[in-house]
Amino acid sequence: MATIGRIVSLGILCCLLAQIPCSAQNQTTKDEGFVELFNGKNLDGWIGNKQSYRVENGYIVVDPSGGGSGGNLLTEGEYGNFVFRFEFQLTPGANNGLGIHAPLEGDVAYLGKELQILDNTADKYANLQPYQYHGSVYGVIPAKQGFLKPVGEWNVQEVTVNGPKIKVVLNGTIIVDTDLQEATKNGTLDKKDHPGLKKDIGHIGFLGHGDVVRFRNIKIKELPSKK
Repeated sequence: MATIGRIVSLGILCCLLAQIPCSAQNQTTKDEGFVELFNGKNLDGWIGNKQSYRVENGYIVVDPSGGGSGGNLLTEGEYGNFVFRFEFQLTPGANNGLGIHAPLEGDVAYLGKELQILDNTADKYANLQPYQYHGSVYGVIPAKQGFLKPVGEWNVQEVTVNGPKIKVVLNGTIIVDTDLQEATKNGTLDKKDHPGLKKDIGHIGFLGHGDVVRFRNIKIKELPSKK
């Protein structure tokens, strides 16, 4: 009986050990090709308003009391086609944005592209336009609603840009999946000029609008150019 017990124990141990490489392999596969853009310690590799943006407890926090309304914090490097992953935590009524193909100066929502980062549940946002809800390409493409976690919880978002195509996945649900050229062939939803829609490279970053928001686990995988 003791021998049988040892055999069973060894079998269970072998099964458990066999699972370890698999888990590690799955994690490696999941993150394969991704590069960390934030080291969790400082803002090396980032440019912009480092008075309002700071590192705290391993995440980037934008705090308007640090100076100005928050302003922009952008990557030093420029990116064309990519998959960008990050996590964010909203505070009540918070408004921010994710800039892509962004210039260093000017309004990224028009001279680049801005994806909304927004607490849709706040009373002050009760009368938003469809293209202003979280995840929307501001002024251009409305996102599906209802997939943000409650304010104060961490959300996971992935943005894929590949030529004119853009896909936004929020907490595992696709909320935007479109071709910008096709979607704007008859003009933009806000009826304004968006020259940034023609840009195919630029900086990536966060666009503060006067509210506290936190970010962590920021990484990118560059994709081949379509040219």
